[in-house]
Amino acid sequence: MVPIHTACGLLITIVASLCPCGPLGAFVVALLVACYTQFDKVVRNQYYGYPDEWFPSVSAATGDRYPARSIFQILIAVTAGPRFAILGLWYLYASSKLHHPPTLARVLLGVGLVRTVACGVFVYITSTDHHDVHDIGMLLYILCTFPYMAGIIWCERRLSGVAVQQAVRWRKRLGILFVATLGPLLYYFLQHKVHRVKGAYSIYAMFEWSLIFYDIAFDACSAHCFHRLKILVVDAGRASERRASLAPGYCRSWASTGIASLRSLPFVKAWSAHVSTLEGVYFGADIYLAYVFWSLLTAVPLAIWYFPLWHMGLSGDELYLFANMGTVLLGIPLVRRLASTCCGFLHLATVLTLVAYQFPAPEHRLYFTAGGAFLACIAWFSSFSARSSDRDAYAWLLGLIASCVAKAACRTNNPIWPIMHADNGGWNLTGLLLGVVASVLIIHRDRRSPPPSPDANTAIAPTEKPATTTTTTQGWLPASVGFGALLFALHTVFSDSTTPLRWAVDGYPHIGAQPVPWGLLSILAMCGGLALAQCPQTLSTRWLAYGVASIFLFSATSGWLSFFGGLGFAVFLFSIAPNLILTLGARPLGRSLTVALLLYNLLLLAHVWTVAYEFVPGGPLLRERTWIVMTVMTLALSAGFMGARARPHPSLYTPTKQHPQVQLAYEQRHRATRAVSKLASLALCALGALAYLSRVQLHAPQPHTPAEHRAFTAAIWTIHFGIDNDMWASEQRMKAIIEELGIDVIGLLESDLQRVITGNRDLTQSLGEALNMYTDYGPASSKHTWGCTMLSRFPIKRSSHHLLPSPEGELACAIYATLDVHGTDVDVIVSHNGQEENLLDRRMQTTELARIASTATNPIVFLGYVVSKPFGEIYNLLMGEGKLNDVDPTDWDRWCEYIGFRGLKRIAYARISHGGITDTEIQSAKFQLLGAPRPGNRMPLGKYVSESALPEALHYPPQFRHNGQRGHRYHVFNEPRYFD
Repeated sequence: MVPIHTACGLLITIVASLCPCGPLGAFVVALLVACYTQFDKVVRNQYYGYPDEWFPSVSAATGDRYPARSIFQILIAVTAGPRFAILGLWYLYASSKLHHPPTLARVLLGVGLVRTVACGVFVYITSTDHHDVHDIGMLLYILCTFPYMAGIIWCERRLSGVAVQQAVRWRKRLGILFVATLGPLLYYFLQHKVHRVKGAYSIYAMFEWSLIFYDIAFDACSAHCFHRLKILVVDAGRASERRASLAPGYCRSWASTGIASLRSLPFVKAWSAHVSTLEGVYFGADIYLAYVFWSLLTAVPLAIWYFPLWHMGLSGDELYLFANMGTVLLGIPLVRRLASTCCGFLHLATVLTLVAYQFPAPEHRLYFTAGGAFLACIAWFSSFSARSSDRDAYAWLLGLIASCVAKAACRTNNPIWPIMHADNGGWNLTGLLLGVVASVLIIHRDRRSPPPSPDANTAIAPTEKPATTTTTTQGWLPASVGFGALLFALHTVFSDSTTPLRWAVDGYPHIGAQPVPWGLLSILAMCGGLALAQCPQTLSTRWLAYGVASIFLFSATSGWLSFFGGLGFAVFLFSIAPNLILTLGARPLGRSLTVALLLYNLLLLAHVWTVAYEFVPGGPLLRERTWIVMTVMTLALSAGFMGARARPHPSLYTPTKQHPQVQLAYEQRHRATRAVSKLASLALCALGALAYLSRVQLHAPQPHTPAEHRAFTAAIWTIHFGIDNDMWASEQRMKAIIEELGIDVIGLLESDLQRVITGNRDLTQSLGEALNMYTDYGPASSKHTWGCTMLSRFPIKRSSHHLLPSPEGELACAIYATLDVHGTDVDVIVSHNGQEENLLDRRMQTTELARIASTATNPIVFLGYVVSKPFGEIYNLLMGEGKLNDVDPTDWDRWCEYIGFRGLKRIAYARISHGGITDTEIQSAKFQLLGAPRPGNRMPLGKYVSESALPEALHYPPQFRHNGQRGHRYHVFNEPRYFD
């Protein structure tokens, strides 16, 4: 017996939840596996391969290659049962509701069966097996789809019920999209087949995949029809007993006494605990998807930076920074409703863009990353206008903290960035799979919790999917600018836990807080601020004054004082962030997001312009004026703060004003959100502590050269911001070559990565830990230089940071340090001077460096970037007025990197190719301490000798001779040079 009732049965819920997700999951898994295992093969067609074709067709991904083909066939077989079940259930539902045309329901059942069997034909008989049979099955499937969609829409339009009509609306939209896609699909197929246009087949494949999505989503709409359907399996032998049990008196008696007893049963308690745990799992999925959001948002400027870096100016790719502006589409009610009801699928589409790491071409990784950021912004910003936006706001902020923890564990590289892959420490595939699982969990939660009924007497359970808030236009501008400033501050200062430490670092011995272990305090401050968000005091004017004071302390001071200001800034910002988010969600999203994201993007550009002003239009207006950017941010945060003070929190929602049950449900959900967010914060703090404690160095650095030789190896290298020539993070490759060359002291230029365009990374700390070396970060991130850093295996006794004169061009930086080299003080200068366009700058900068070098009383080594030919004007300024010896005056093939010395004996010199890590070679030299050095005089240079004339401990490694390894080799001279 299959009666139809007004309640939703368990079996229908399972079938309705499995049917939409199962086939889609099969296709998505097949696509991911095919791209991961055999990308070059599945994108290749009869005319072209990668990079001309870059996206596989449905048949290529699901049917051409093992293991994707086998996995897909297994998964699609698992979903076959629910697929047939949904056909039967719809027929039972429609035939019982339609009074005069039940025949149409039978016809549609038959068409649906033929359509499903045809799907099995082209799935299990691929074009490789039998091309004609495969094409016949696909053509039959498409032909059956038209009457199937039209017939179902025609039938359901004649049925009553809000849920059915909602299904009709969605079916119409999906049907129109399905038909509209066929035109461009055919066009690009002809472009590929007839005109043989490169890339046309990849675009055709994208339209083909969209047909799959529309088709599955069309069937998923059946769930709206089934939510009031229930299947009962009845034992006929006990029918009379069941009838008695359903008598009204029995029901009243059971209702009065049975519920209390039922709640005390052990399995009911276990079920309740399971539901509570499940809600925690859902919240964990939200946090992970927020982590994906922040990963993509921070990856966009990082991926963009690669292109102007090589063009030495604007490249046009900077426009991808504004991909987030596409969220203004949320101002359209249809788009907003679509984003709200399909949020899980939006998250899934966002996660799939993490596959960018599979594309070798940098531009393709940028396209995927920018697209993912756009989808992530749509998914998250649409959720901020929901009744559960407090839950989403906390998850969004915890996702940022989770990204800081992940970067701390991976030495400030986000493991799912598009610059990462398995060979340089990336966890891209793991991150992608976890994202798919999290997205499926959100889809399941949305399916499990249907939208609340419009009936005023219907209570809303705490797990139900929220409706949108009642918006007000009052105060929308302060809310918008407040959120834009919040987003900028979170991205610029708190997307890495080491940024507040590097903002105003000083020289030795008073260097201030170091990333390990003090970066943990940044994470604790963020979590602590989030825990304070519910305190009423955080909306007082005194709290605003505290926040403004913290920002000033952070921006205007240095060392520990600046770090303490940064911690106060973190507490303040995270304590007000949920209220700023909720305030934004209560305003019209279209105009609010337009202003907020425009301000956010303009502040990002201004933040970059303060350093990169020489290569951009209007750059001098913001030259070295970070204080302007911070002031605008502070004023915008203050405006948003004052707007949030006037927000009536739960009473803003009109349904909450009218229905006490809704109010109770809201308060229960709010308490649950606070509890689970606190647990998540504690977990993240614990993980952060483990990450930082595991990075504490337990052994003091040791020089490569034994102390009895009283020698050391020095080097200079311009590292191009830790991004190699193919846009991959290069820290691990840099670590390998520095270690293999046996370098004891190295100056690294273009090393300040604590900016949005370089990912807010701490390459200095990362290399220092990996190589077990002492580090000097150089001038702080707030000093408007591109950075110079020094790594040393000898203790750094003292150091000073210098901003060299730069009246026309970008600020040049220098480090002047004293090292304890085998018990003797040795001075080292590391500098990055200006470019060839500004001769005045280079003259003044080199004159200052020469002054510093000439006044040194210890033996000294100069490791610097000075744009000049040997014996040119700038060269003579440095070597002559600085009283320095050139490491090899006969080396005429130099342009920017130079090594000078005084009071030491040179014993070797080598030039090593960059190996694709950057565009600049490594220059290295070996020096030996003199018994009685005379640092005030320039020493005469020795003569060339063979390698065998020196002890083996002073030799350069042999593996870099001839062709070398990993792209590194001795070049120019093809071998090291040795001196007596």
